Amino acid sequence: MAMAVFKSPIKSEFHGPRKMEGKECKKQHLLHRHSSGRRRVFVQTETGCVLGMDLDRSDNVHTVKKRLQIAFNLPTEESSLTFGDMVLKNDDLSAVRNDSPLLLKRNLMHRSSSTPCLSPTGNDLQRKDLSGPIEILSHSRCFLSLKQTANDIVEAMKTGVEPIPVNGGMGGAYYFRNEKGQSVAIVKPTDEEPFAPNNPKGFTGKSLGEPGLKPSVRVGETGYREVAAYLLDYDHFANVPPTALVKITHTVFNVNDGVNGNRSREKKKLVSSKIASFQKFVAHDFDASDHGTSSFPVASVHRIGILDIRILNTDRHGGNLLVKKLDDGRFGQVELIPIDHGLCLPETLEDPYFEWIHWPQASIPFSEEELDYILSLDPVKDCEMLRRELPMIREACLRVLALCTVFLKEAAAYGLCLAEIGEMMTREFHAGGEVPSVLEMLCIEAKRLVAEGDVLSLKSDIEGETEFQFDLDYSDFDSVYNSKTVKNPFSNGRSSLGKLEEEEDETEEEAGLALSLSKLLTSTKDNKMGSVYLNTPRDVTERTLSSHKSANVLLLVTTNFVKLADMIEVEWVMFLEKFQELLDSAFAERRTMTLRSRQRLGTSCQF
Repeated sequence: MAMAVFKSPIKSEFHGPRKMEGKECKKQHLLHRHSSGRRRVFVQTETGCVLGMDLDRSDNVHTVKKRLQIAFNLPTEESSLTFGDMVLKNDDLSAVRNDSPLLLKRNLMHRSSSTPCLSPTGNDLQRKDLSGPIEILSHSRCFLSLKQTANDIVEAMKTGVEPIPVNGGMGGAYYFRNEKGQSVAIVKPTDEEPFAPNNPKGFTGKSLGEPGLKPSVRVGETGYREVAAYLLDYDHFANVPPTALVKITHTVFNVNDGVNGNRSREKKKLVSSKIASFQKFVAHDFDASDHGTSSFPVASVHRIGILDIRILNTDRHGGNLLVKKLDDGRFGQVELIPIDHGLCLPETLEDPYFEWIHWPQASIPFSEEELDYILSLDPVKDCEMLRRELPMIREACLRVLALCTVFLKEAAAYGLCLAEIGEMMTREFHAGGEVPSVLEMLCIEAKRLVAEGDVLSLKSDIEGETEFQFDLDYSDFDSVYNSKTVKNPFSNGRSSLGKLEEEEDETEEEAGLALSLSKLLTSTKDNKMGSVYLNTPRDVTERTLSSHKSANVLLLVTTNFVKLADMIEVEWVMFLEKFQELLDSAFAERRTMTLRSRQRLGTSCQF
């Protein structure tokens, strides 16, 4: 089996032989951890096993692997311990933060169909893992409200209140309840996502860390994105429910036997620990797919759309917009609650899906309050915050966040409405496939301009050096970075961006497509993005279209027209500069196209 398994029920004896009573135990445990410089980490294998452990200052990669070898009862020499983008090497654990999830992966050259799952020894794990039933993987004040929710659930679990599995969707999800039997949280284990090893609905076949339902969202990492969407929703602007990453233990979770997808839980109840997203349950009346959209408040649609653009949401459909009737005397008034953000912040530019794009509210200009909020957004601080709160998040995802936030800010300042911005980010489909969006075309052109500049010659001059020394005729850089060394404000200085295994080598076909697009852009005078967009070569891959494109159906792999993670730091900084220089002409072209088209539905409506 693939999960860390306990044979004892979830009761107050959960901590085993080292049990102490109540809050005194917790206080002494935390005091001991802080005084000894300990860090709490949660190691998860690519097949779903989870082990919580405390790291001493003397611990290193070798000792951690040794402890895992004993707990999981198998050799770990041919495995790698990873933390987000980083493969932990040279016995250095300095980058690992407290309450961080680590991933133990088998090296590719040693992986085979005959390789056994990482099967833990239950008794040994019970002695070594002192985790409680629910542990929030952060001590940030952002998650204070969820701590009380977790406490309520634990008390209900002690009295025998069982969680309820969610029947819908492709992944495993569970409603956890309080002592009154009311649903208070929805839990989605990372190893029960679509295609993950312990998916309860038959969608298995991949290990954690491999490309998933979307090629640029890895299996087991949608939970991080759920939390990121909540953290980025400053001041509860878009109404995202509080969400945290947790280690949670219960018998309700699914554990598959081997690779055939059979459920071992059906034979006997097993207590298994999971890394999962933990979201506060919001009572609602229905979702947007069951209700006419004309009654939705303009402000709510705008606020959700603003968030979706920032995080490049590839799966915003009516089913993940909850609708709650307001019982304050206002007839027909509703509140919208956006959920299911696991397919946002892809590692490359994907084709987003914004169902609100054709709603009349999206064509209404932004209000002054909304414009002020957009103006206040700071992509540099956003990236810094996510690195602090979710240190395992990949740099490629942060580049997408930074790019989309810049695009939103500039477009809103130019006067474009939500629908226009969304359309510029969305691909069009023709008989032969899909063509790049205007956003992607801008990125392709910006990359071409960088390649034609001085960057390549500078790269050759500094090859072999550890730092890049400036000698550019660019007056702004020294004032921005206060140094002759290039420092990317959107980066934490990591030298590698974790690329998806399926995208490491660019094919000749993709290279040829990029070249043809670049030539097409340069041949168009005055950078008229509208005419360029209409004549872009069609996608060279075949794709079957669905009338309702969402994560509830299997999507075929789409083409990645442009990648952001393949640029080194200096190229990325230059790219952002060139990208912003291209925006005014693109927005002007878009405005011209809008004026020429017929008046949009809703521009004369009153809401």
